Amino acid sequence: MINDKYFGDPDKPLLVSVRSGARASMPGMMDTILNLGMNEEVVEAMIEANPDPKFERFVYDSYRRFIQMFSDVVMGVGKKHFEELIDDMKKKKGVEFDVDLTADDLKELAEQFKAEYKKELDEEFPSDPIIQLKEAIKAVFRSWDNPRANVYRRDNDIPYSWGTAVSVMPMVFGNLNNNSGTGVAFTRDPATGEKKLMGEFLVNAQGEDVVAGIRTPQPISQLKKTMPDAYKQFVEICDRLEHHYHDMQDMEFTIEHGKLFMLQTRNGKRTAAAALKVAVDMVKEGLVTTDQALMMVEPKQLDDLLHPMFDAADLKAKAGDVIAKGLAASPGAGSGAVVFTAEDAKAWSDAGKKVVLVRLETSPEDIEGMHVSQAIVTVRGGMTSHAAVVARGMGACCVSGCGDISVNEAAKTFTVNGETFKEGDVISVDGTTGLVYRGEIKTVPATISGNFKKFMDWADARRTLKIRTNADTPTDAKRAVEFGAEGVGLVRTEHMFFNTPERIKAIRMLCVARNDEQRAKALAELEPYQQEDFEGIFEAMGGRSVTIRLLDPPLHEFLPKTEADAKDVAADLGITIEDVAAAAADLHEFNPMMGHRGCRLDVTYPAIGEMQTRAIINAAIAVNKKHPRWKLVPEIMIPLVGEPKELEFVADIVRKTADAVIAEKKASKQEYAIGTMIEIPRAALLAGDLAKTAEFFSFGTNDLTQMTFGFSRDDAGKFLGDYYDKHVYESDPFAHVDQEGVGQLIKMAAASGRATRPDIHLGVCGEHGGDPASIEFFQRVGLTYVSCSPYRVPIARLAAAQAAIKVDREAAAAKAAAKKTAKKPAKKAK
Repeated sequence: MINDKYFGDPDKPLLVSVRSGARASMPGMMDTILNLGMNEEVVEAMIEANPDPKFERFVYDSYRRFIQMFSDVVMGVGKKHFEELIDDMKKKKGVEFDVDLTADDLKELAEQFKAEYKKELDEEFPSDPIIQLKEAIKAVFRSWDNPRANVYRRDNDIPYSWGTAVSVMPMVFGNLNNNSGTGVAFTRDPATGEKKLMGEFLVNAQGEDVVAGIRTPQPISQLKKTMPDAYKQFVEICDRLEHHYHDMQDMEFTIEHGKLFMLQTRNGKRTAAAALKVAVDMVKEGLVTTDQALMMVEPKQLDDLLHPMFDAADLKAKAGDVIAKGLAASPGAGSGAVVFTAEDAKAWSDAGKKVVLVRLETSPEDIEGMHVSQAIVTVRGGMTSHAAVVARGMGACCVSGCGDISVNEAAKTFTVNGETFKEGDVISVDGTTGLVYRGEIKTVPATISGNFKKFMDWADARRTLKIRTNADTPTDAKRAVEFGAEGVGLVRTEHMFFNTPERIKAIRMLCVARNDEQRAKALAELEPYQQEDFEGIFEAMGGRSVTIRLLDPPLHEFLPKTEADAKDVAADLGITIEDVAAAAADLHEFNPMMGHRGCRLDVTYPAIGEMQTRAIINAAIAVNKKHPRWKLVPEIMIPLVGEPKELEFVADIVRKTADAVIAEKKASKQEYAIGTMIEIPRAALLAGDLAKTAEFFSFGTNDLTQMTFGFSRDDAGKFLGDYYDKHVYESDPFAHVDQEGVGQLIKMAAASGRATRPDIHLGVCGEHGGDPASIEFFQRVGLTYVSCSPYRVPIARLAAAQAAIKVDREAAAAKAAAKKTAKKPAKKAK
């Protein structure tokens, strides 16, 4: 009983909402049912208690909404069936909006809805409120496992095992009359971070009307004129909530007959630029500390700031190609072929095509298609519609409420100002201005300054992990330094061979060489190219640490792909085309990723390791001579080691060659370091012995993961989807380090390596080096650095700061708990 109302009582009925209550916010992903508890008896009792014709309309409006929502969410009868009936009724009555339908119209619709329910399910619509409640609760629990929720959790690293609660709450009604309404608001602008109340509301409506985008809402500022008392109270509550939670809030509210009800509040989703501004501003305002500010921004959000924007010159040239304007719902820029369904977006994207998803409005089922789209355009909806909120959360460019466009989804076309665009036509979308353009517009990289620099300075001051980059070209290295990289953790020498035709030919000569003489000729061709490339990277890094991995992949990867290429290589080596074919046959392996590669090449062909070492040391000497203050110490990394003797054999080649070059060049001050990758489980188990030779370890977590799990990272995608869907795995082990298995090998190897060599440097150079969840694990293990792709360097910097803050907080909490325990007086013996 609430407010003298009883659930299931036909005389004093209590109506309820059934909502999800997951511990992590998942906007739009979970199901909700409103107005539950209604049936014919309840409808009649409510109308009899208040015979006002306007109230009668409200009752039937609530009833038809409940039937539609229960049928769709709980019983799986698609909402399109009911939307078609609503559209037919509006057409029949000659009105444009739902609110223009009368009580009699809505009563007729309710009957039509129940008939549609029976037609689809071959059973009557349930009238017992208890049955309605039980089925609704089951449906909300089921929605934790729906496809859109699963996709959202994987994208946002929310464990499936957390599950959800179900909340049953008494209803308040924004659709009661014109002195009622509902809305969504943010305490700060989620697109820009500006400190101003931002949101939208609808008079005489329920919550789904706002977020579904069925009606275009009014800005929250209009509420001050429409319902001034409720607005004043709302502003006061917004300020109180932000001060309480120390973060920007996203709130849902309902006003019933002038009285304000707060439905929920949560930390608001926001763009990356807005997140930085909110964090920096709140520190200035004294609302949060710098540590708290650093924890307010999701590291992977920073990636959104690093993506291309439209080229200013090309944008100016295409100014006349604007075809429509909508709301700038989520900033950024994107061009692509027009598609009209989420399924087509996914299919076209899988085929390697860039797409722009154009919809009347999006729904939670569209999340996968939205995720792969370069941009999203919706005809309906405002700044808090599903499309806008989800796009901002995933960093996708979005223009919503683009009413100039008329979409024909069946024909897969849209028309604007008399011009028709069909599926496959290219358009460009500017989520910062809300403009949509005909054709493709060039893009340029984003620039970083202002709040970003200040925020990242805080992160750098707080972290203890060093951040390096994986870079194979001077351009990559230079970009990484701009993003804050402190060194290079991985140079893949083999990637350099594809930079020019001359380099490709030289490595192919090495692959097909049939004797030492031919091999020496090929290596002599390669060496100056290798030295030139290393000098370029050393220069770009400005004296910072650079780790260079010796040749790693199997040689067959470089074989000539065409007959013309094979003839060129044969001519240069003075061999026949048949010799080239024979070499290819010799290099063939059934499982090349576990075959003749990495350090095994140097054991078989020491001349390869000698050539690469000479190129590295000569490049370092040349750069140090040019820049005496740098004192560059190259780190030479030997890959795919699984045996201490194997490492010692190759390390001896490196040492002898390096020392010979240093002596020849009379560069006695030139230093170098020799280390190894830990990427074979056996290497992790024997790390203590390897550390007798290796001065540093770099964990190659890509290969370590596939060798530990026993599946190929190139092929696992074919079946891992089944593992996620069936909850065998929570996440992709190549995206987030497997802490229970692979992580234990890393932990063990780190401890063994330190026991042998206390000053050993420990790093990570696999893809996990840029993953926030993995970085937290590496912080706890005590690694020296992580290395990641240039564009993930800012993400790693922030993730490392957050990991340090978490570890410090846990240590402080443990210390406080121990202190509290120590103060407790001992119990006296009886």
